Amino acid sequence: MRSSFLVVLGLCALAGCSSHSGMTGNGGNGGGGGADPNGAPAFAIASPDITLMPGEEVTYCYYFHTPNTETLAINKWVSTLAPGSHHMIMFLNPGGSQPADGTIDQNCGFGGSATNLPVWTYATQTENQEEDLPSDDGGGKPLAQNIAAGAAGYFQMHYLNASQNSITAHVDLKAYALPQGTSYTETEAYVTYNDDIQIPPNATNFVVSASCPVPAAKFWTMSTHSHKQSVATQVMDASSMIFSSTDWQHPGSKDWTAPFYTFSGANLTWSCTYDNTGSNAGMTVVSGSSAQTNEMCMATGYYFPATKPKFQVVSGGKCYGL
Repeated sequence: MRSSFLVVLGLCALAGCSSHSGMTGNGGNGGGGGADPNGAPAFAIASPDITLMPGEEVTYCYYFHTPNTETLAINKWVSTLAPGSHHMIMFLNPGGSQPADGTIDQNCGFGGSATNLPVWTYATQTENQEEDLPSDDGGGKPLAQNIAAGAAGYFQMHYLNASQNSITAHVDLKAYALPQGTSYTETEAYVTYNDDIQIPPNATNFVVSASCPVPAAKFWTMSTHSHKQSVATQVMDASSMIFSSTDWQHPGSKDWTAPFYTFSGANLTWSCTYDNTGSNAGMTVVSGSSAQTNEMCMATGYYFPATKPKFQVVSGGKCYGL
């Protein structure tokens, strides 16, 4: 791993990091223990321990390059969040610059220009999660995500210490790959992002909605992502609601098996309803990466067959496909 040791030391002196961080991999051997989480993962990444004071809420990003030496077909993710971790999103960053490996910064995450955004790759909001990608695409092949050799990426980690004592928190992620030579169907993320959010001070039941083209493909899961002003989220296919949640912290997901789900219309519509009555009630809350002061309204899913992730960004009332 290329590291930024002095940067990490300086940040750890301020944030209270321990030496938990690291990453391991077995290069390009196609997954070692295969999809069995009890075997050797294709690679593993661990963020540093960060000390959280009582009542503290903060978002950190931890930057890295994956240690694999050739493209892997990942068909299982296993993650562990230490107590105090609210959520983790793993982004890959194939086209953008980022800080040196080992760097940790705050109030970061899903950002960038409208033409160059990080790739949503894996996300969790539970302490222990095992995500097995479907083993049958309907034609007998497993689904897998392609992870390029030495891929640049980062964890976005939202922490909240609701206890009366200081705690340390970190994230562990293991990736398991199909054996080399396995025939599979590629699946990738389909993610929308609404950059037009402006929630007035003290607003209640304020709805933000947008629509973007959706691929003529099969989906095996769909969910949403928003921040703490959100009280409801929805994903629509024409007039049919295919996913809804009233819990921004743990929205859950809608999962399908063969024959999976294909949109009947050309567009996906997603919406979020907000109550700006909490800590940000005195300000207009706009879209952005900060979980403390900004909002998001996103539909997140995985589709196949795919050749790359699809990102749809609404800005100025128009949808831009990336």
